[in-house]
Amino acid sequence: MAEEAPGVDLKDIEHRMHGALDNLKSEFGGLRTGRASASLLDPVMVDAYGQKMPLNQVGTVSVPEPRLIMVSVWDKSMVGPVEKSIREAGLGVNPVADGQNVRVPIPELNEERRVELTKVAGKYAEAARVAIRNVRRDAMDHLKKAEKDGDIGKDDHKKLADKVQGLTDKSVGDVDAALAAKEAEIMQV
Repeated sequence: MAEEAPGVDLKDIEHRMHGALDNLKSEFGGLRTGRASASLLDPVMVDAYGQKMPLNQVGTVSVPEPRLIMVSVWDKSMVGPVEKSIREAGLGVNPVADGQNVRVPIPELNEERRVELTKVAGKYAEAARVAIRNVRRDAMDHLKKAEKDGDIGKDDHKKLADKVQGLTDKSVGDVDAALAAKEAEIMQV
């Protein structure tokens, strides 16, 4: 009995599905829950020097207070673009230029904003589920090809397909658990 089919590595499939979960958790880290976090500004891209650059490549991001993020911009000419990029990032914050720094006060979350953030978290989770299903589809295609080419038999195809489905179900369950935890964190007053 073949435990692996050509082109189908269960460890690699599990690793790729786990990668989708890790990506989801980093995206969840960027969703604010009422406390300042430097990772909140990770997705912000700044128009700098004729190209888009991550915010952390034009300044230092720090959290001096629980409800304030401070960006110390290295090049004074970039203060305006940094402020504009943060404002347009859809994070629900209002940055204020202060000399060579950009102060980003984190407002209290109202009920409406909490509901909105849970919807955003749901979109992130759905994107992770889609990524996991894409890995599953790719693995199943490789299994079908291996069976068609005569590299594995029908029984091996069925056993490997069941293992791939089990990995998929476990990964989707992990995504659902992470989403439930993040929603509870967002809705906590």
